[in-house]
Amino acid sequence: MCDERLLPRIPTAVLLKSSLVLFWARLGSLNALESLCEAPFWKRWLRGPMGSADTIGRVHAQMDLSELRKGLNQVYACLKRNKALSGIGGFDVAVLDGHETHSSYRRHCAGCLRRTIHTEKGDRIQYYHRHVTIMLLGERLRLLLDMEPQRRGENEVATALRLLERVLSAYPRAFKVLLADALYAEAPFINFLISQRKHVLVVLKDDRRDIYQDVLALFKLQPPIRGQYRSRECLWWDVEELTSWPQVATPLRVVRSRETYFVRRQATAELTQEKSEWMWVTTLTQSQASTELVVRLGHARWDIENYGFNELVNAWHADHVYKHHPRAIEAFCLVAFLAYNLFHAFLTLNLKPQLRYARTDSFWACAMAAEIYQDAMELKASHPP
Repeated sequence: MCDERLLPRIPTAVLLKSSLVLFWARLGSLNALESLCEAPFWKRWLRGPMGSADTIGRVHAQMDLSELRKGLNQVYACLKRNKALSGIGGFDVAVLDGHETHSSYRRHCAGCLRRTIHTEKGDRIQYYHRHVTIMLLGERLRLLLDMEPQRRGENEVATALRLLERVLSAYPRAFKVLLADALYAEAPFINFLISQRKHVLVVLKDDRRDIYQDVLALFKLQPPIRGQYRSRECLWWDVEELTSWPQVATPLRVVRSRETYFVRRQATAELTQEKSEWMWVTTLTQSQASTELVVRLGHARWDIENYGFNELVNAWHADHVYKHHPRAIEAFCLVAFLAYNLFHAFLTLNLKPQLRYARTDSFWACAMAAEIYQDAMELKASHPP
């Protein structure tokens, strides 16, 4: 692991290990990390001095990002060799989505995107960062593979294609099916994946009118299939060999799922019936994947929100701006991915299922953080002010 410093006093690897603990301990800021620097834990973990908050931030702005990505790849390769990764329904599956990390009216850097916000006091320029992330899904374990910052003047799909070129080079066999939301229902995106011999499954909405109108007409001629997804009662329609989207290089398949389920209201504890309807377009044929599996894959797209972004933001403080610099923001995000992958791999491989699932992931994270905090508290007790 290296950075651009010529004569570093503290090795880059030591600063990287400090950043991993920053996320594992849910500290939320570099100042909080620095406040624990005298705890005995650091001597055991780092085997050397920990840098100041300014040093850690500055070095992350100079880090070799390709080395961080190699670290993520090594974790994946190790888990793959040890058969710790399982797909969904016989397929290796990944999901792609965009995420906005933070915004500000004042603080900005060379990598910030800009937008105009209309307020009562007039228009204001808001600065923000956004990136596209790819996550590997599975029954036992999910891994964050990589991310790519969105550049000024480009849309999310363009960013995703740039990310996929790098990911497919680094992880050529990691996934066979890619999931994405309706934003990615574009012919160039689908054709790119077809050219790479990958399958795609994306949400279909009525703004894609050419194929949408055709399948609605065909669904009227087809009796629905009764099915079930988890606790939801479903009606499914499934049509393939669609050529209504001539810009796409292969015939497509569309699956519709009309779902009925019950939700318990927090205020009244009453069960109320809800209904939802989903449509997905995919290159998977009926002989390759059943209707039930397509529905399952379609809903698995939410894993990147529920188990990826939400956990990283709410539990790991990954959206915090540790150093407002384009490379530093990217570096801290990749370190957060590495911390996330190692943490979940540890739980999956070292705890028996009945023990692990008896507690939430947040509980195990707090248990890990408590070891660090306990060291710090013992130090303060032995050295009162």
